[in-house]
Amino acid sequence: MGLLFRLAELLVVILPLAGVIIAAVKAFSANKRRFEESRVSDQAVAVPRKHTGGNQAAQWRSLTRTLEEHSRTDARWLDYELDFAKLLDFPVMTDMRDPLTIGFHRAKLRADLLRPAKAEDLLDDPDAADRYLSAVEQYVTAFNAAETEARRRRRNDFSREEQQRIARAQSLLRMASDSAATPQERRNAYDVARKELDGLVVLPAATHASIERRISGEIDGGDADASDDFDR
Repeated sequence: MGLLFRLAELLVVILPLAGVIIAAVKAFSANKRRFEESRVSDQAVAVPRKHTGGNQAAQWRSLTRTLEEHSRTDARWLDYELDFAKLLDFPVMTDMRDPLTIGFHRAKLRADLLRPAKAEDLLDDPDAADRYLSAVEQYVTAFNAAETEARRRRRNDFSREEQQRIARAQSLLRMASDSAATPQERRNAYDVARKELDGLVVLPAATHASIERRISGEIDGGDADASDDFDR
């Protein structure tokens, strides 16, 4: 009987101790598991950082090409703005009633607003870089679509009488830039040309400003060669 009591006392001591040992083993295993998961996570985070340099170099090249494409498309549009004869041959390019023309001008505005001063400015901001790349892609696509449609339609949207008015305006604008004409003849030709176009074609502000500067410069005794860009 005494032996049984001793065994019972021993179990009373051992069982709580066993629980403590089991709990300690479980805690150790959990801590080890968390440590291993932390190492894996750190390695996963470290992998992109190893490639950052290469990604930035590729991103810089992509941004540089995009900036160049942006400038080329701007130059293509400027070729219309500063060439009244070309603009009047393809009046859809300034017709803000046409969805393609509206889309082109909106896309240009967005691309211009997002344009960085240099490619490096967007290297640390991938979201801004992606927005700019997308904006220029849309701008180029929209310009190509508008130009293709303008060249297809030319002046066909206008009646015969309206087409004649546009043709007369072209001739008058050529006279306005003709150094052989007198200052008064050039000024009168420009004023009549604007009346011919009234209600038909809206010339961009840059086009008007360019013609005005040329005429004013010639009237004021400026370099007559400045008008050569408008000779056709």
